[in-house]
Amino acid sequence: MQSTPSWAWIVFWALLLALLVVDLLAHRGGRGQSRRAALLWSLAWVGLGLGFCGFVWVTLGRQHGHEYLAAWLIEKSLSLDNVFVFLVIFRSLNVPQRYQHEVLFLGIFGALVFRALFIFVGAAALQRWGWVSYIFGAILLVTAWRVLREDPSKQEDNRVVSWLSKRLPVTDQVEGPHFLVKHQGRRLATPLLLALVGLEVTDILFAVDSVPAAFSVTTDTFILYSSNAFAILGLRALYLVIAGAVGQLKYLHYGLAGVLAFAGVKMVVEEWVHIPPLLSVAIILAVIGGAVGASLVHRRSGRQVEA
Repeated sequence: MQSTPSWAWIVFWALLLALLVVDLLAHRGGRGQSRRAALLWSLAWVGLGLGFCGFVWVTLGRQHGHEYLAAWLIEKSLSLDNVFVFLVIFRSLNVPQRYQHEVLFLGIFGALVFRALFIFVGAAALQRWGWVSYIFGAILLVTAWRVLREDPSKQEDNRVVSWLSKRLPVTDQVEGPHFLVKHQGRRLATPLLLALVGLEVTDILFAVDSVPAAFSVTTDTFILYSSNAFAILGLRALYLVIAGAVGQLKYLHYGLAGVLAFAGVKMVVEEWVHIPPLLSVAIILAVIGGAVGASLVHRRSGRQVEA
């Protein structure tokens, strides 16, 4: 586990805090909810993530830059799985779009906290017990098989939300922007609170997959957490972009399964076969790009048949 200068951490935390404030204030009152605005914000978040890669490259060296880029690309790709879950949760609870931003913001904030815990504990475990990498690799391979078999875009409900809704006193509909309301002297949860809890729990479950995937390219905690953070920050805008095109990415889950499988194999064989971070970037881009390209070709051929 490499040592990162304290000033680099200070720069990162200051930038992360500033970006969280910008994301919170820029979308108050339902601003930035259109598909076009969400696309522009998504491009801006991608630019910021790549820009921080440049910062890492210049200040910490080329190798660290390559590792950041590979880890960020892995997390950005796997975050698409989170987006599908967000869509299922909001649809199942009938949460209006104008209230979704605050839930997403709080969910992302919670994800940043839990990812930090996973990363620092995982890095310490790998440093102390090298065999943990085989456990991480096995987890990734099992998850890859699950994702390969189950298309997340076709899920109709979320198990966490279904379980909570049967056990908590919940209102039948959204009560404005409130997470808790008082009804006949009782404190009741609203669908917004259920959505928030569902987002947090499912992100913890996804972190069990995505964080080990990032460990396949680096064990540096600074690279791991900063790449995770910049991949997560753009989830709100990415959700708004993907939500309208969820049915058009028929083969995307095959690409996600491929990324997980690649990361799992890489962790298992790293002791004998070293795959450089830059080659990892190329492989991930090829897998995800191939899945997206195949989805678009399928969509176009379907339109031609209908015509």
